[in-house]
Amino acid sequence: MSTELKPDSEETAQDQIGVGDYQYGFHDPTDKYVFTSRKGIDPEIVGQISEMKKEPAWMRDFRLNSLKIFFERPLPQWGGNLNDLDFQDIFYYVKASAGQEKS
Repeated sequence: MSTELKPDSEETAQDQIGVGDYQYGFHDPTDKYVFTSRKGIDPEIVGQISEMKKEPAWMRDFRLNSLKIFFERPLPQWGGNLNDLDFQDIFYYVKASAGQEKS
């Protein structure tokens, strides 16, 4: 059985792929994080993330340039409808522990 996604329909991407409220009880407890950035993405957040990850200046500059390009481009019109996606309502960096994990 093949299901074709219809990008022009009024359905959300969640509706189109058949996901909704998660019913199995797994969740990620948010009170256990050692750091959570504020919601949203802007140059200040990118710099903060880069500093927390102890990245070199060239990596921070690369990320800042990528963010600039991201903001300049329109949302893609293929695939699911992304118009209702609020990029400023997302936590872009969460640190789960104070350890030396690398990502």
